[in-house]
Amino acid sequence: MDSTEDRLAELRGPTPPLPHNARTIAALTTNPGCRRRAIMDAAGVDKRAVAARIDFPPPYGQSPFAITRTRTFVNQVKANGCAELLRMLREVLDLSIPEVAYNDLEDVGGNESQEVRHQRARQILGAAAAFSDDAGTLFDHPLLRLPVGGRQVFLEPDLIAFQYRGTFHIIEIKSFAVIDGQADGGKVAAAAVQSGVYVLALRQLLHELGHDPATVSDRVILVCPKDFSNQAVATKLDVRRQLTVLKRQLGNMTRIDEVLANVSTDITFDLAPNRDGHPTRPKGELCAALEDIPARYSPECLSTCEMSYFCRHEARGTTHALGKSVAEELGSIEWVETALQLAEGKLLPSREQTEASSVLQAALRLREECLGPAR
Repeated sequence: MDSTEDRLAELRGPTPPLPHNARTIAALTTNPGCRRRAIMDAAGVDKRAVAARIDFPPPYGQSPFAITRTRTFVNQVKANGCAELLRMLREVLDLSIPEVAYNDLEDVGGNESQEVRHQRARQILGAAAAFSDDAGTLFDHPLLRLPVGGRQVFLEPDLIAFQYRGTFHIIEIKSFAVIDGQADGGKVAAAAVQSGVYVLALRQLLHELGHDPATVSDRVILVCPKDFSNQAVATKLDVRRQLTVLKRQLGNMTRIDEVLANVSTDITFDLAPNRDGHPTRPKGELCAALEDIPARYSPECLSTCEMSYFCRHEARGTTHALGKSVAEELGSIEWVETALQLAEGKLLPSREQTEASSVLQAALRLREECLGPAR
């Protein structure tokens, strides 16, 4: 274990690290400038537990009913050797797939080590890429990895890889419904980004093994319930745009060891659980540790990060709390009160604030012409 891994373990405390998955990687790339999330995710910190301890628990999460429904749907799609999934693949890919071989890579002889599971995935997927034939092959739960912030991180597998005639397709099974041919746009967009993460990871694996990464299709297969039933429907999803954004954002992320270099060595997110597993760490200490690492809050965080409600409280009164577009327009103006004073001419702008100040004053004049004086 190197010094970076040692430091991340100290930040996390004695609890096992939470693994990365496509959802956490997608959230990181959506807000790559947030050092707080970058460090907590790299350390595998349970952000939901931390947020609950400081009285800012996220109000969302799947209910037991939703979790059960999701499992039932996934099991139905995979039942009988993935017979239903094979039927949909024939339709959506327009291929006369004669048969498939189903390989579940989650269990490797009872060994749950991530390294062992990843090596098994490399072995099986590499063989499929080298000796492809007309028989389709499904690989369930392959443990892939991806470089994030200068570290290779494992992605908890929540996908099926399908190989046929030398081409791999990522298959994502989601529980949100397609009603009258339409699905929730936000959920489809999130699924596209998450699928893109798996495409990148599988392409990297094949590249490492000397195969052409382009054999992994940039059209993923999204499987969802149809209407208000558990009948499954599959559609192709073009993720080329998401791949471009993901590659750029992952490439621009600061290395985690460089981020850690600016973090005090006495900072930790250890909840100090007692014998019963209940946290005993004083809330004030935990808040102080969080405040020592800067966050980059924006309203979009509310749907992707468990720490977002604490960060929103912390960012109250800042221009960042108004959204990325507003914050970018205002540049170096960090506080809403500063923006208001510049708009009203009560504060002399600095050189960096001159352009934004002119825009604010023009906006205030237009508002007063339309609605009358603001104050």
